Amino acid sequence: MNLQGTSVSFTLENGKEVIIETGKLARQADGAVTVRCGNCIILATVVASKEPKPGQSFFPLTVDYQEKFASAGRIPGSFFKREGRISDYEVLISRLIDRALRPLFPESYLCEVQVLVSLISNDPEVMPDALACLAASAALAVSDVPIQEIISEVRVARIDGQMVINPSPAEMENSDMDFIIAATEKNIMMVEGESKECQEEDLILAIETAHAAIRRQVAAQAELRAKVGSPAKREVAPFEENEAIKAKVEAFAGAKMLEISRAGSAKHDRSAALKALKEELIASFGEEPEEADIAFAKRYYDDLQYYTVRNMILDESRRLDGRKLDEVRGLYIETDYLPSPHGSALFTRGETQSLTTVTLGTKDDELLVETAGTSNYHNFLLHYNFPPFSTGETKPMRGPSRREVGHGNLAKRSLWQMMPKDYPYTVRIVSDILESNGSSSMATVCAGSLALMDAGVPFPKHVGGVAMGLISRAEDGKWAVLTDILGDEDHLGDMDFKVTGTREGICGIQMDIKVDGLSMDVMRSALAQANKGRLHILDAMYTALPQTREELKPHAPRIEQLIIDREFIGAVIGPGGKIIQEIQRTTGAEINIEEVGNTGVVKIFSNNGESLNAAMSWIKGIVAVPEVGEVYESVVKSIMPFGAFVEFMPGKQGLLHISEVSWKRLENLDGILNEGDAIKVKLLGVDQKTGKFRLSRKVLMEKPEGYVEKPEGERRERREGGDRDRRDRNDRSGDRRGPRPERREPRAERNDAPQSAPVDNAPKADTADDDLSL
Repeated sequence: MNLQGTSVSFTLENGKEVIIETGKLARQADGAVTVRCGNCIILATVVASKEPKPGQSFFPLTVDYQEKFASAGRIPGSFFKREGRISDYEVLISRLIDRALRPLFPESYLCEVQVLVSLISNDPEVMPDALACLAASAALAVSDVPIQEIISEVRVARIDGQMVINPSPAEMENSDMDFIIAATEKNIMMVEGESKECQEEDLILAIETAHAAIRRQVAAQAELRAKVGSPAKREVAPFEENEAIKAKVEAFAGAKMLEISRAGSAKHDRSAALKALKEELIASFGEEPEEADIAFAKRYYDDLQYYTVRNMILDESRRLDGRKLDEVRGLYIETDYLPSPHGSALFTRGETQSLTTVTLGTKDDELLVETAGTSNYHNFLLHYNFPPFSTGETKPMRGPSRREVGHGNLAKRSLWQMMPKDYPYTVRIVSDILESNGSSSMATVCAGSLALMDAGVPFPKHVGGVAMGLISRAEDGKWAVLTDILGDEDHLGDMDFKVTGTREGICGIQMDIKVDGLSMDVMRSALAQANKGRLHILDAMYTALPQTREELKPHAPRIEQLIIDREFIGAVIGPGGKIIQEIQRTTGAEINIEEVGNTGVVKIFSNNGESLNAAMSWIKGIVAVPEVGEVYESVVKSIMPFGAFVEFMPGKQGLLHISEVSWKRLENLDGILNEGDAIKVKLLGVDQKTGKFRLSRKVLMEKPEGYVEKPEGERRERREGGDRDRRDRNDRSGDRRGPRPERREPRAERNDAPQSAPVDNAPKADTADDDLSL
């Protein structure tokens, strides 16, 4: 058996070769291809049912993208050690493919279609999400599934001022624009991405650059289809028509439909009126109408609503709720709405409402996001919830839907552009949509920005967002751009695009285009109108909360961050974590240490200010270098015949010689000092050879009257004489017992010394070999 595939190739703008091959893998699928770039290989398959299910009224397209962990030589970290439900990261890529493909199927095609895209070999220098849609489209191109056009997707990023197609992950670290763009040979279909306050013309340039690259990929797919001799596309029968029923529906409901559309009523009132009109229409067919006639009537009724609303907007510049084309609905904003969360905001725009909270956490609260080739911790999270009551419906609660994941990701990417990247907290934003009638994701962006500032996060600028729509008519070329679209306008329109940003530029965009031939002039007009609407919303946000609050909420946790030398990390942690555990146990603070380059980043987290300050002081003491001449608060650790060992800085001890305790001559320290006493000492010096500390207590006390200090020479002579006496005694004892080993520190001194691990290169404490008297 000899499996020979058919392949074509093309070269990306960065010089990398892309190979598309079919005929070797998954041959029982309706279409299957592999796309290879470097060591990255993506397998895409497509299968479509031959007939639609009875009563099918919508197009059931399913797209799933999944990364096999074996593609990067890894085993999944789950309990079952196998891939399971696709992750949010994979859901987002699946949505990018789905949104680009779905508009290209015939309207009357209702057979179930399943597109599966799998990463089977990973290359750390290739980002697979930019190749996934190319693979899916190629699989459809070589199949008989009746998609109408070939498409592809690319990533375009601006790096050092230049537009780059499909950059590597390393190159992306220096980018300030990141967009995924899908298109056919002639038309842009989908745009999604983020940027650091780019301008509208920058976005237009990115789209044009991407479209030029996509045309080459579309040509390669067409070449593969011709080379392999793919079968003809399946025939798709158009919907059956019944002109008599169509005329009856228009005659019965046409005028009433226009009246309802012009009323400018609220969502539920309008829906109730349209439902009642539909019921009247069905009732007009008699008590026992034919099922086919009712099916025709319902379809023509929906078509009548579609064209009535669109023509009203184009011909009368009138919208369903009575607004002008460029008018934003009424706004209501309230910050600090909830007393217990660390930050909160209520944002209402017309009949869309978001209640958003911000919670501050520690590094331990970071989210681990694993893909086949990467494992990264994220400290900025945004969760978007869309409960059924927000639209007045009842539905089972089954966890976040793909729509919720996608809307939350757009809001997260937009707000992330303004987040300080060195912020020590883990930040979680939760947007609960309480009402929805258009663009709840943009309400999430606005409410999220307000809640971050309310929480005291150093958020430099507000980020706002607005959803735009487009209505166009091919017959006369007329078009209109709508600001802040309603849910019905989104459903009936030709384009839905959401733009977020600050007053200075665009931070995020999500665009879905449902019509052919959208010119760049229309795109420019839409972006300019979006900018006007966004600025209007931002003005209201700044009025409600001009800047971030200076202080965190009283009940919010505090985090302090210290940057220490790398060599001190071990001293803070201690042997087996002993020191850091003692600090946490004693102070009640939570401490995290991370090595970054040649430094250590210490984060101290506590809900109590005193606890935080105590831990800070403790760590600062460990990493601090003692300064000669400074006075320190110290604690007596142990008492010896020749003095006392004191800890004058965390992890640093020294001998307070008995001669330095008081100006009086002391025979012992009984009644003078006890273990645990807090005393002040002054650091007189550090021995350059041994690193031992010279501490004194008496220099901080007043000299008694008449005190005469012995001259330095006499003290030196006495010390030298004492040394000769000790050597003579050692010599005499050596005559009887042999050489005496070098004297070591007293056992009690070693046992009683504190166990806190001093820094390896820190000066050592004095021992009993020091001068015992003056």
